[in-house]
Amino acid sequence: MNKKVLHITEDGSHTIADEALNVTYHSKHGAIQESRHVFINAGLNYFLQQHLNNKQVCVFEMGFGTGLNALLTLQQAIQLNQKIIYQTIEPYPLSAEAYLRLNYASLIDNELQQNFTAMHTCEWNKPVSIHPLFSLQKIITTLQQFITAQQFDVIYFDAFDPNAQPELWTIEIFKKMFDHMLHSNGVLTTYCSKGIVRRALQFVGFTVEKLKGPKGKREIVRAVKTLI
Repeated sequence: MNKKVLHITEDGSHTIADEALNVTYHSKHGAIQESRHVFINAGLNYFLQQHLNNKQVCVFEMGFGTGLNALLTLQQAIQLNQKIIYQTIEPYPLSAEAYLRLNYASLIDNELQQNFTAMHTCEWNKPVSIHPLFSLQKIITTLQQFITAQQFDVIYFDAFDPNAQPELWTIEIFKKMFDHMLHSNGVLTTYCSKGIVRRALQFVGFTVEKLKGPKGKREIVRAVKTLI
């Protein structure tokens, strides 16, 4: 089993280091600030601004990990009174010893601690109501083996760096993501702006935009599904 080590990032929030892969789950410059910048602001909020009357939004996260992106999405659902259906995969869930130490709810909103714990403890492979506005389905699988009938409006592509998991940043994978988007103008965001990633996204049909990155990162990518 890969050793997981808890670290405090520059904004006071936790990340976890996977020593076997030599990667961290979130930026050392600030886990919460990175997730808000890349996935909430550039992804979810951007989509909602383009679709003001959506009764519900379907979000897919590649890599449930610490649950931080899901928690921040729940916070947005509550603040905006927006129903969100959230589906995520994770082949290697964190142990209770690891997730019970994470300090995200105390920094984001103490009232969400019970919801955050429920995200980690709820049953896998079935939809669970975490909040009246937020349904979560966690699936234990790899992205290559992932099968779903759900179509998505927003995708948080939060796999480990291409150097650690090159098999997840391919044309085949991004074609799968493109095909699982509900309609034109679906949004995929990722922290990785490497040329090989942008070219793969463009090849399968996304319109790709480089955006200013969070602290410690020059650029991120937003890819929009455009149909002619």
